[in-house]
Amino acid sequence: MFIRIYHNPRCSKSRATLALIEEAGLQAQVIEYLKTPLDSAALAVDLAATGLPLRDLLRTGEPEYQALHLDNPALSDEALLAAIVAQPILLNRPIVVTQKGARLCRPPELVAEILP
Repeated sequence: MFIRIYHNPRCSKSRATLALIEEAGLQAQVIEYLKTPLDSAALAVDLAATGLPLRDLLRTGEPEYQALHLDNPALSDEALLAAIVAQPILLNRPIVVTQKGARLCRPPELVAEILP
């Protein structure tokens, strides 16, 4: 089974989600998105798989969100995705992708919905 997690080790929700995956005896491809440049096309597919509007996957409390005026409703999904790629701190986490789907795992227990 393929599992990918967009992970920030400083985030307690992200750590808890990764722990749940590992406790299930599974291994995940861990993308530490604050250290690894994001691939825009792959990220777009993974984020769309969550079924959530892209705006729901943004961290609105980050200073970058305000500085880039991302609250502007006229901004397209392409512009929002470009902002996430340029400023990965804007990506809400953790996002887990498996063959069963993708989830923003807040709370971490949501990961169970897409694990085997």
